[in-house]
Amino acid sequence: MAQEPVTVWTRAERGARGPLPAHSRADLTAVAVELADRGGLSAVSMRQVAKELGTGQASLYRYVSGREDLLDLMTDAAAGEIDLDVPLLGDPVADLVALAARAKAVHLRHPWLPDIPPEPLRLGPRSVDYLEYALRAMASVRLPGPAKMEIVALMSALVAQFARAEIQGSRATTARQAAQAAYLSQTASQGDHPHVAAAMADHPGAAPAEDPQRLFERAMHRVLTGLVVDDTTAADVEDVATGEEAETEREGDGHPR
Repeated sequence: MAQEPVTVWTRAERGARGPLPAHSRADLTAVAVELADRGGLSAVSMRQVAKELGTGQASLYRYVSGREDLLDLMTDAAAGEIDLDVPLLGDPVADLVALAARAKAVHLRHPWLPDIPPEPLRLGPRSVDYLEYALRAMASVRLPGPAKMEIVALMSALVAQFARAEIQGSRATTARQAAQAAYLSQTASQGDHPHVAAAMADHPGAAPAEDPQRLFERAMHRVLTGLVVDDTTAADVEDVATGEEAETEREGDGHPR
């Protein structure tokens, strides 16, 4: 009989027998996060974690099944740094934008986080707390649960993308950025891309770069407004349409209105 798959969260941290372990998953997580903070995600390996802990690599398999478990632990530890004690304002869009901003700050603090391979259910206890908070922010939104889950997933993906762009932008040289901006401006002015030229007319290349945080919050507000408000309106329209169809069926059957 095939064994049921388990995650690091459902696997016992230590066996029922034998001596007490010298370390814990929290120890492994802290070391892995420190390694990634110093040298990026590629610096995290079972061998290097064992070396930092002063133990043999084989001993780590008492705590985790492999590197994927380490990534799960690291991701969840980072999620635990997002402040979920901030009171909700009652405005779903504003509350989600504020949550996204706090999540992005954690991504910037741990530049390896956007490089974690995305998985639909890479969720640990703290990540579930984050999901619960986001869904609570949308408690008044008239959308089915799966649609709300999709909104949270998209918001998280955008957080990672904006954080990655900001991290990479901070590493790019000023000369390279200026050269790229000059190329785009020159190409747009040649007349083959009128829509690009029109869009750039309101934002000349000589203008100072906008604060990344303001750009992020404005973009997130636009996206989330479209997802939450427009979908809520669509739900209202669907309810009305469903009611009208039911009314038409009753009339067709000869029932009084």
